[in-house]
Amino acid sequence: MADKKSINLTVMIGKLKLKNPVMTASGTFGYGDEYAEFIDLNRLGAIVVKGLSLKPKEGNPPPRIVETPSGMLNAIGLQNIGINNFIRNKLPFLRTVKTPVIVNFFGDSIAEYVRAAEKLSEADGVHALEMNISCPNKQAGWSIFGTDPHVTSKVVSAVRKATEKTLIVKLSPNVTDIGLMARVAEDAGADAVSLINTLTGMAIDIKTRRPRLANIIGGLSGPAVKPVAVRMVWQCYQAVRIPVIGMGGIVSPEDAIEFILAGASAVAVGTGNFIRPDITMDVLNGITAFMKTEGIKSINDIKGGVQC
Repeated sequence: MADKKSINLTVMIGKLKLKNPVMTASGTFGYGDEYAEFIDLNRLGAIVVKGLSLKPKEGNPPPRIVETPSGMLNAIGLQNIGINNFIRNKLPFLRTVKTPVIVNFFGDSIAEYVRAAEKLSEADGVHALEMNISCPNKQAGWSIFGTDPHVTSKVVSAVRKATEKTLIVKLSPNVTDIGLMARVAEDAGADAVSLINTLTGMAIDIKTRRPRLANIIGGLSGPAVKPVAVRMVWQCYQAVRIPVIGMGGIVSPEDAIEFILAGASAVAVGTGNFIRPDITMDVLNGITAFMKTEGIKSINDIKGGVQC
């Protein structure tokens, strides 16, 4: 049995050192301050904020959230306050927290991605960037950033030239070969990949015979997607040398450990935050307890340790 004090939870994501592997997933944790009354933000490995664009966006019309068996469909549409408002009104609080801040961002064109990365890289208190190229709820044509290898390469390469920050690329699960997309991101300069974003889904009201989302389709998240997410993380771990950040249905320490055994260097808790705002602390405490019981001294000792 390992002594709790001797347990090493630190992980490296590119140039970014995290005190532990438990992160929040973008879009489920607001801008960080919303959860400050529920948990000690200083204990998290990283805070990943809601996706930002150059200008504020209202997102899709309601209804835009539907509960499903063991999951949730959302079609929020990347509603956000915009990068300038974030820097002015949200970053001052985040600078007071002793936890790295990873900013998720997106654009409607390669030029917008580049400009967004430049502005965020200049902001004090932003420690890393996560490129969202994989939202299933945007307008037709946008998904090409995350599903066409050639376009993925172009947009990641352009952003790589625009920032020296640790660059994470959030991959879409709605592709034929997730390992290929991870390699494309790596070759284009990504320091890490994160996955999975939501799976495309749909729900119908059988009485009205109409879609239950105004956007018709949405992104499926929650425990229902975990087996798919674990499989894709494992495939990416086999395909690339850069760190893989795993997410998708994590609601317990055991879920997180599965992802790490599949090859994840770090994990992000998403939909679980809506169920229990303090769930990240349970996940972190449970990982530590597991390592102590199993005599594991470093979290990195079990990364990719699944025996196939």
